[in-house]
Amino acid sequence: MVSIGPLEAAILFGAFVLLFGAKRIPDLARSLGLAKGEYQKAVSEVTNPSTAEQDMDRGGMTEEVAEEQ
Repeated sequence: MVSIGPLEAAILFGAFVLLFGAKRIPDLARSLGLAKGEYQKAVSEVTNPSTAEQDMDRGGMTEEVAEEQ
């Protein structure tokens, strides 16, 4: 696996500053962080179904009503 050394990292950072400008880099980092949070939220919603979805799987009954029957 290829690792990035300090010189390569400095060159990449310089290229980002030249391409986007020093004022836009914090905005880009913030947007990436928000996108990562939205992605993790969506993944957790898919892997952990809500109680409404679980109720619909039981035919619209809550867990308590399903246990009584």
